[in-house]
Amino acid sequence: MTGSGADSGAAKPPSRRRNAAPPRETVLAAAMSSIAEHGLERLTMAGLGREVGMSSGHLLYYFRSKDELLLQTLEWSEEQLGMDRRAALARQVPVRERLDAYVDLYVPAGPRDPHWALWLELWNRSHAVDEEARARLLDIELSWHRDLVALLVEGASRSELRTVGDADRFATRIRALLDGFSTHVAMGLPGSERTQVLVQIGEFLDETLH
Repeated sequence: MTGSGADSGAAKPPSRRRNAAPPRETVLAAAMSSIAEHGLERLTMAGLGREVGMSSGHLLYYFRSKDELLLQTLEWSEEQLGMDRRAALARQVPVRERLDAYVDLYVPAGPRDPHWALWLELWNRSHAVDEEARARLLDIELSWHRDLVALLVEGASRSELRTVGDADRFATRIRALLDGFSTHVAMGLPGSERTQVLVQIGEFLDETLH
């Protein structure tokens, strides 16, 4: 017989709540924190499992591979960054000021920025991953691209920025510039400190858009 009338002295099964896997966001946030503190090269499934109270096998059950864990961590980080970007671009301020905010969010905080460490690692591995993973990386790229195109079009329509012809093509060139500078910042190359890079990008935008 089961139910409340069962022998209270019998051994009880492990608590479902205690053994339940932590929420996906908890695992991904822990992965990002580990990358920020120790670097991407020291992130292991076993170490992350200990951090969140799961075995490495349990993590692999949910994420299939370390590459998938890294990709989901990047997507989660992009979700947070995307909310910040949308809030910054929705402000009722001049387009040029919002463009500066876009650049500020795009460029890494400094060497070993965890978000950019993930980007560089995953793009480096992109030749070895499947089409679906590459498409997910491209979706992230396109979300930044669409926002930049919209800014350029809005700025030109309000006569706040110079008309650049094909806004999509010009946005591609700006993002190539941002990617190049950002890679240098993330790698900590001499002469590529974040403050210096932001000045150079700002000068380029002033020269081409005003």
